[in-house]
Amino acid sequence: MKLSTRVALAVGVTVPLLVLAAGWLLLQFVARDLHAQQDAHLRERATQVAADARRLLRVTAADRPAAVEQARERQLYTSALDVGIRLSGPEGTVAGGPQPSASVRLPPRAPKPVTIREGKDGWRVMAVRVRGSKPGVDGTLWLFSPDAAGQGQLALVRRRVITVALLAAPVAGALGLAVASGAARPLRRLQKRTSGLDPRADAARLDHTPTGVTEVDDLALTLQTVLARYDEQAARTAGALDTARSFAAAAAHELRTPLMSMRTNLDILTEHPGLGTSDRTEVLNDLHSEHTRMLGLLVMLRELGRGDLVEADAFGPVDLAEVIDAAVADAGRRHPTARIEVTAMPRPGVYGWEPGLRTLVDNLLANALIHGCGQDGRARIEVGLRLGGTAGEPVAVLTVDDRGPGIPPAERDAVFHRFRRGPGSPGSGLGLTLVAQQTALHRGRVLIQDRPAGEGTRFEVRLPVQGGTAPSLPADRDWLIAAARRPQGFHKVGL
Repeated sequence: MKLSTRVALAVGVTVPLLVLAAGWLLLQFVARDLHAQQDAHLRERATQVAADARRLLRVTAADRPAAVEQARERQLYTSALDVGIRLSGPEGTVAGGPQPSASVRLPPRAPKPVTIREGKDGWRVMAVRVRGSKPGVDGTLWLFSPDAAGQGQLALVRRRVITVALLAAPVAGALGLAVASGAARPLRRLQKRTSGLDPRADAARLDHTPTGVTEVDDLALTLQTVLARYDEQAARTAGALDTARSFAAAAAHELRTPLMSMRTNLDILTEHPGLGTSDRTEVLNDLHSEHTRMLGLLVMLRELGRGDLVEADAFGPVDLAEVIDAAVADAGRRHPTARIEVTAMPRPGVYGWEPGLRTLVDNLLANALIHGCGQDGRARIEVGLRLGGTAGEPVAVLTVDDRGPGIPPAERDAVFHRFRRGPGSPGSGLGLTLVAQQTALHRGRVLIQDRPAGEGTRFEVRLPVQGGTAPSLPADRDWLIAAARRPQGFHKVGL
């Protein structure tokens, strides 16, 4: 059912109900006004008749001649004029004029007029106490006024109200349909514009011009928001599919070599059961090394995928110093011979993704532990955290220094590329890629420098300190996707 039809039906039902309700109130007011007029007339007659009623009671009690008594009765009826009266005293009851039959019970006291009914007839009745000149000569005077005129007027008003209500139903419905059809015109135009939109096959979106109708404009804004969210989710879904495909392709490509090497070593063990102890130990060490490399590669690919798919709601305030302390403690347990020194650190608040920041610090430490050994073969690492930047844009500066051979300036950008490994490196070639990825996600910069105190390398990561608003995530996150539209080096430019 159309909205305009619903409105017309609602108006067609509501208006007659309102007319009936208003008519009922009108009937109450008319009845009150008519009764007020009758009551005023009864009070006026009661004032005029009371003296004659008192005289009649006095004559009756004094046992005067019948002629005198009859004269007083006529005088009483003459004073009553158009109202009926009934006077009850010690010597009996006299009545005259229009009034209910004697079988109708009358109120003994009614200083204010009340309504009594006899069948279909109604009467306004007022009872007045009449006191004689002597004790025992008191009586009650009732005055009656027919309620027929008032009932007729009320019946007339009632019929007219019902007639108006019956006529108002179709008229109100027709007017409601016309008004609702005009009011719904902007909604129909919006429906026509949106019915042709197919977000799966067409890039066109809703172009809405404000109509001034709040509900229609709000609905259009809601539709635009829904379509924008659909586009965003469709893009994220496509990105997730690309990430999954890239993960499978990268895993297949990078795992092929260690798997083939492991297969060769297994063939050697199988085909040469009498292999010497030293050769057998060498083959087993190779198998262990390749297994470790495969496991590390899968972990790194998983972390890259998580970074490419993380959403903004996963970010929040992070204590970077606490993250560094935990990462250093874990690295010390895994490498008990290494010496890792941590300088006194402030505790700047960073708005970030805590698992991502932990991955960043872990991989900086892992890189320094592998490639940062001195001439004695022992890794010595210095970790620092300080506040830098300007007063308007403060940053947290994380530095990791090692005492390795260093990285030539010409090769410093290349170390962040995927699967870039140095000669003889046991790593996966993805550790520093993860560092660059997490730095970019947190809108920071990563630099490679010479170690200030001598031979070695310094990795410096600069991250924005938590401010009033959370930084937005980069629009393009293609660290794992092999078929990215831009090379991975794009993310590292200016880091």
